[in-house]
Amino acid sequence: MSTLLKIAYQPYKWFFAIPFIILNTFVMGSMCIVVGFFFSQDAADILAVAWSRLCCAAGPVKVRMKGKKNYSRFKSYVVVANHQSMVDIPVIHGFLGLKIKWVMKQELRKVPVFGSACNQLGCIYVDRSDHEAALRSIEAAKEKMSKKASALFFAEGTRTRNGEVMPFKKGAFRFAMETGVPILPVTIKNSMKILPSDTLNLTPGTVDIIVHRPVHVSPYHEATLEEIVEQVRQTIASAIGERP
Repeated sequence: MSTLLKIAYQPYKWFFAIPFIILNTFVMGSMCIVVGFFFSQDAADILAVAWSRLCCAAGPVKVRMKGKKNYSRFKSYVVVANHQSMVDIPVIHGFLGLKIKWVMKQELRKVPVFGSACNQLGCIYVDRSDHEAALRSIEAAKEKMSKKASALFFAEGTRTRNGEVMPFKKGAFRFAMETGVPILPVTIKNSMKILPSDTLNLTPGTVDIIVHRPVHVSPYHEATLEEIVEQVRQTIASAIGERP
């Protein structure tokens, strides 16, 4: 974006885009709570997809999908993705086409409306400060997995601050191993340019989602689990342009 367009975008960002995203989150989140309580998680998920797409439209954020042939919208996966920006959430939920149960940090449960809405969507909260509690959360999450649901893990555990894909944690891989659900590696590219970590410096742009071939893990892979984790990390990182 040219300097002139960046200057022209600032009033739009502060007086429309950001207020709209906040209002959209409050309204759609409230509706998710009601619909999820009286109907079902699947019904609430329809609203969550609408929320995601409206947030992207307000940016505006364009999403380009690659690798659609590598997965089916009607199957269940353990989605493993890198994490560059808060933009990753609406981009993935709005355009991947899966019924996603997010694995997220416990602190987000306390966010007004958002936390309750995520609870009605069947999201999985994990206390990262308590290893035993985190394990119990993952165990409970297995009950939420169905033929329609996919659990999503940001395997780095937090957002990158320099654009590089950090080492992956094993939680998603153990979850896949114990549930028999295949890993679906997903690369999120360029979202850091849209909204850098720890800022409100929203900028219009295009985010690429690259879906790779599923990786099947089972208890037989316990001895080589670390190797599988690193292979998946390299697959995701290579699509960004990182070298092994």
